[in-house]
Order: sequence, then C-alpha cells, then structure tokens
Amino acid sequence: MPTLRQRHAITETDDVARAIDMAAAVWPELREDRAALLRRIIALGAERLEESGIERAARRRAAIRMHAGALDGVYLDDEAQALREEWPA
Repeated sequence: MPTLRQRHAITETDDVARAIDMAAAVWPELREDRAALLRRIIALGAERLEESGIERAARRRAAIRMHAGALDGVYLDDEAQALREEWPA
C-alpha cells in the first residue's frame, strides 16, 4: 500500500519471536496477525517509556525541592566581604 510514512523491516529473531508469542497470549484475538502484535508491543513499550520519563522528571523535581536552599550563599562573619576583596572591581 502506498504511504508517505517510513517503513521498517524487522527480522523475527528468537527474541522478537518470543516477544510476539508472549503478546499473542496477552492479545489472543491477534494471534494470527504477528504484525499487529508487533504494533501492540511497540505501543506498549512507548507507553512505558513515557511513564518512566514522567516518573524520572517527578523524582528530579522532588530532589531539587529537597535540596533547594542548601547552597544559599550564607557566609559567616566577614567571609563574603573577604571574597569580594579578592576580585578586582
């Protein structure tokens, strides 16, 4: 069928065949359509990747909030002034 979309050829290696067979157990209505099973595997993988990215971003934000202010630049006594004097104006 003509398409403007890019096509991909996937060789059914042992790992790919095992994944398709496992998918056929999950989606038995697609058991006879291995290409459809591959599309389902890819879609599920994309969902998992998206979820892990969202979770990773949430963990980063939590870590940033937890450490916010830890390096707030508070100096003891005249340390800030001493540091300023080390640099020419």
